[in-house]
Order: sequence, then structure tokens, then C-alpha cells
Amino acid sequence: MDFNLERDLCFFDIEATGLHVLRDRIIQIAIKKFHADGSAPKTYQQLINPGIPISEEASDITGITVDDVRNKPPFSRVADEIYAFIGESDLAGYNSNRFDVPMLMEEFARCGLSFSIDKRRLIDVQKIFYRMEPRTLSAAYKYYCDDEMTRAHDAMSDVDATIAVLKGQLERYRDADLEDDNGVLEKPVRNDVQALHDFTNDPRILDVTQRLKYDPRGEIIFNFGRYKGARVKEVLSKDRDYYQWIIKKEFSIQVKNIVRKVYEELESNDGAPN
Repeated sequence: MDFNLERDLCFFDIEATGLHVLRDRIIQIAIKKFHADGSAPKTYQQLINPGIPISEEASDITGITVDDVRNKPPFSRVADEIYAFIGESDLAGYNSNRFDVPMLMEEFARCGLSFSIDKRRLIDVQKIFYRMEPRTLSAAYKYYCDDEMTRAHDAMSDVDATIAVLKGQLERYRDADLEDDNGVLEKPVRNDVQALHDFTNDPRILDVTQRLKYDPRGEIIFNFGRYKGARVKEVLSKDRDYYQWIIKKEFSIQVKNIVRKVYEELESNDGAPN
């Protein structure tokens, strides 16, 4: 099927050193440009030296290492050709409105190029997926149980529906493996509570609000704010005011308890942080 285009449309994807659109940098960009005149699509792809470290998590996901980009050009050297390739095209991607588009805009801005989206149309394919295949309990009940919920949002009806959905999932995925960016998981959805817990929780995350997590070495780090990525122990040992700020602000009790425990351990071992 050909796209019905009034002007050129660029599908693009970027890989980056991390997920922060302001602090992280692009390490790879790929673009496929469809032309309104019906001519054959053109492609552009480039590995980029970000000039900053690539996070371990990003390397694990993308397979791109420091050695892969060591001798590649910085974004500033290829910015003009990327800018020209995209031209006045509309843009499309997957989760692109939240990640790829703003990160690309930041990279251009650092090079003195104003990449405006005011007159561009943006298509985020992920949003189409999520809106057309809603992740509600009613939608799940219809999908896994082949039936309609008659009393959605009644608490006990929702409980019964959730039970039915899980049973439907256990049946549907009984012999199914999952293949994703992390490899192959053999039969992750099975009638085993521990297995289901492991499948539906990220062991790196310490609290439900995802403010704290473990780094690859098992150290607790902040997952937000000005100290994002920094070890909690090191921050609290140097910035006592930050501890007081967390305790007084609207953070979850989980976050406060974990931070309080780290702080008290520091205090008992070395005296109050200064």
C-alpha cells in the first residue's frame, strides 16, 4: 500500500546514550523518506560519536558500544546533511513524539539549527497502537475471555474479571516463548506465582513510583531530578539538605523509608553527612 502524501514523509528512529532528551545524545539515526511525487524512497543512516559516555543499559539494548562510535563523526559534523535530508517533511516514528522528535530538536539546537515542528505533521505509531488496542480491563476481558464486561468499575466485578483475564492469559500463553530486545524467555507466562512476579516486575526498580533503582553494581541510585543516575549514598553524604527536601516533599513512603535507611546508615557509620 502506498501512502497518500501531500508532502514528503520521513520515518525515523534514533538510538541514544540514554533516555533523557536533554542530557543524553544521539548515537545512531536512521531515516526513510517517502516522497509526495511517488518516487522511490530514500534512506539515510549514520552512527554518531556522542561525545559523552554511553550508558550500560543503552549498550545492552542497542548493541552499540563506545568502540563502535569512537571514530564516527559528532552530530555537529553531520547536522547539516541530516537537516537537509529531512527538509520540510512531516515526521513519523514509534514513541517519536515523546523521545525521538524532542531529542533531535535538542541536537539541532546545540548546532545552532532551528528545527521547527510548528508546520510539520507528526505521526506517532505507538499512539495509534495504544488507542486502537486499549489497555483497559474491559478490553483485556474481551480479548482473553471473548466476552463483554457488564459491570465495569464495580470493584468485585473488576476483581472477577481480572481473575478471568489471568486464567485466559495462562491458557493462551501456556507454551509461548517471548523474544524481545533482551533475548528469549522460555514460557514466561505460566501457572507459577514466582514466575509471574518475575515477569511483571523490574528487579532494578525499588519503589512503585520508580524514583529509586539499582545500578548494574547493585547500588541504589536516584532515578529523577538533578541527581538522576547518582548513588543515593554518595549524594546524601555530601548534600544533607537534599535528604531533608525528600523527607518533607510529596514522595511516596517507600522512597522516604529507603532514603531514610541509607541516611541513618551513613549517620551511624560516619557521623551526620556534611
